[in-house]
Amino acid sequence: MSSPRRPAGSRIRRAGSPAPAAASCGCATGGERKAVAVDPDIKVRNRNRLRRIEGQVRGLQRMVEEDRYCADILVQISSVEEALRAVARELLRNHLRHCVRDAVGKGPDQAEQAYEELVQLFDRHA
Repeated sequence: MSSPRRPAGSRIRRAGSPAPAAASCGCATGGERKAVAVDPDIKVRNRNRLRRIEGQVRGLQRMVEEDRYCADILVQISSVEEALRAVARELLRNHLRHCVRDAVGKGPDQAEQAYEELVQLFDRHA
């Protein structure tokens, strides 16, 4: 018996992990949080990176199916992980430049939410 599929875009929270913080920048729209601003060039670069990563993951699946040498697979996994970290760095940089800066400019309550959100992000991604 297979488990039911989650709807696209849904997330599984790890046990004991805090619920996502409210949008510190006040950028929630109809229950969906949106970035305050995203540089179009960065968005294109990130989309291209993610497409390459998608191809790398498909390649990993083939390697596993073909019983390729474990060390070779592990090297490719490291490559995918670094590529994902590069996307994460760009997203964090954008978040700091726009969302967090906007929240801090709105006053102490919004700033405190932004700081808490950052602590949670660093905790999760460190």
